[in-house]
Amino acid sequence: MNPPLPAPASSPAFLAYVFDPTKDIIAAPRDPALWPVFREQLAQWRTQARAALAYDDTLYGKPEFAWASSSYACYFLMMYDELFFDAKTGRYTVDAILEEGDREFDGYDSVVLWHAYPRIGVDQRNQFDFYRDMPGGLAGVREVVDAFHRRGLRVYIDYNPWDQWTRREAKSDADMLAELVRDLDVDGIFLDTMTRGEGFRGQLDAARPGVVLEGEGTPPLECLADHHASWAQWFDDSEAPGVLRHKWFERRHMQHQTQRRNSDHTAELHTAWMNGSGMMIWENVFGAWVPWHARDRSLLRAMLPIQRRYTALFSGEGWTPLVPVAQPGVYASLWSSPGGDTRLWTLVNRAEQPVEGTLLEVAAEPGLRVFDLIAGIELHAGALAGHMPARGLGCFIVLPAARVDADFAAFLKTQAATHARADHDTTRPYRAPSRQPALPERACAALPPGMVEVKNNPWVKQLYIQMRARECGFYDPNVSDEAGFRDSYFYQTQSFARPFVFRPYAIDETPVTNAQFAQFLAATGYHPEYPQHFLRHWSDARPPAGKADHPVVWVDLIDARAYAKWAGKRLPTEDEWQYAAQGGGGREYPWGNGLRPGVCNLGETGDTTPVKAFPDGRSAAFPAYDYCGNVWQWTEGVHTEGRTRFCLIRGGSHFVPGPDASLWYTDAGVRPASFSSKFLLLWPGLDRCATIGFRCVVDLHT
Repeated sequence: MNPPLPAPASSPAFLAYVFDPTKDIIAAPRDPALWPVFREQLAQWRTQARAALAYDDTLYGKPEFAWASSSYACYFLMMYDELFFDAKTGRYTVDAILEEGDREFDGYDSVVLWHAYPRIGVDQRNQFDFYRDMPGGLAGVREVVDAFHRRGLRVYIDYNPWDQWTRREAKSDADMLAELVRDLDVDGIFLDTMTRGEGFRGQLDAARPGVVLEGEGTPPLECLADHHASWAQWFDDSEAPGVLRHKWFERRHMQHQTQRRNSDHTAELHTAWMNGSGMMIWENVFGAWVPWHARDRSLLRAMLPIQRRYTALFSGEGWTPLVPVAQPGVYASLWSSPGGDTRLWTLVNRAEQPVEGTLLEVAAEPGLRVFDLIAGIELHAGALAGHMPARGLGCFIVLPAARVDADFAAFLKTQAATHARADHDTTRPYRAPSRQPALPERACAALPPGMVEVKNNPWVKQLYIQMRARECGFYDPNVSDEAGFRDSYFYQTQSFARPFVFRPYAIDETPVTNAQFAQFLAATGYHPEYPQHFLRHWSDARPPAGKADHPVVWVDLIDARAYAKWAGKRLPTEDEWQYAAQGGGGREYPWGNGLRPGVCNLGETGDTTPVKAFPDGRSAAFPAYDYCGNVWQWTEGVHTEGRTRFCLIRGGSHFVPGPDASLWYTDAGVRPASFSSKFLLLWPGLDRCATIGFRCVVDLHT
């Protein structure tokens, strides 16, 4: 289906150019003399490809799916985002998210509710549980969906096909998705890591009309008939803007450009603008902050109103790529109505310097008027002049005078106002991280029973921390450059040196047990404000039979702090926890170097074990039990940059979800004493886990 080039020409550019419709973006030749040939090849390929597939576009003609072709701005919403959920009030703040979107990007058309990764894998919770365990449960998520619908947005939920190693449902994944579609009234399924959702269409159509399948990968052409959208992820364009293969094949197919780790999205915006396609707006990347700069925001604010108003052009058959322009480095696509009385040009400036002067030539025609839709002004036919900033956009339209009505005048005025506030700054925004202070000092003059004194080693001035490189980032949620997100960097263990200042303290000999926590409840009558999953493994407010001396789990930071306060103690900082576990010698594990049977819970039973079950695994420096393995342990200090809250958990646990645990799932299994895992926080119902407990410290004044 690759049309042959016409007879060879003498141009070196002609000879070097190869038309390749197997690529996600069909690259265009640099030489303008070849553009007519390029357009012929595109037309021939499309005709041949559609005929070869006996392409059936019936679903694109159904009104319930029409929304997809105008969903230009899709917002990737990390549900842990502090702008979306206020942990202090326990309320979703949909309006805050949408107000920011209106102000910064000219609003969103659709939103992906992202839920599980990178948290999934701490315990047996599966991807569907993560929606169930959101604040308010599925009813609360349904209220969120309804709120987005009232504001005119469409809503996707996420599907993770790789989640095969946590708790399995009694139903198939396809049936579970159909059930969530019915319960939540969502409009689409985002197919994480997938190119297609085979077998989903029937269940989804039965659950709700108009459910769009959108894959992260590029679907095969034969799937476009029932996959109305897809990501255009990591697509590299040619210097002369190429053509999105799927958008060319099916003009109503929506592709969202995304390169989530990039600090500059201009190339993606150019591709979307030249192809009449969309953008994925994504700044909170799984808990790492990767913001758009001012220029990109300005470009999108200028684009979106035009795309939305003229969707019929951008999804119609009158697309002519790479029409002649008057300036080097400037390129244009032409979009024409069926009768040709309305013509719209989208232009991009590929250069790193501004362009001034004539951009296009448009002949005067009776009854037609010409406008610059970016600047919001009327022009006179002939040589259309304008100013395009470096890497900027342009847009001209010719339309019948009868369509220049009050509504069009209002649109033009809004565009002029948007143009007036354009900002070409490419400085990367930065959000200053902070760490909430630890609880007040809990001081004792003598060593309390059941605790071990931690003694100073004056030679230890810093601690070496290990963290696995994942997309949630490290201590500072700001991602400073793309190099920090290299694929080769992912999932490798990175080391950090942190200064350590010793202050005298003692640490619990063991993690807090079920029996000890029961004493706390009996003495205080403690009831958490949000009881969801609190001590979920208990029955009738009593610890499980035979597990009194197992570590207490299904408690969050708030619960652990309440216990510590009652006990006259506090939670350890991660540095205090590590120093106590390692001692001054920097051991790999509390008992020494290397894992071996008999030193900790290695998951043989699939459950927790008594906190003193492994005396050979006690710390060689300060002989306390159960630092590594059995359960993760909370440490004090909540970090935030205003969009993502997180804390650090230590020690690892007995639970490993499966062979993919080292990839998509979070950190799992027994971990070295120096290992720190970044744990995103949302609310108690989700933060309480089956594999996280805690131990306490006190400050010693001797």
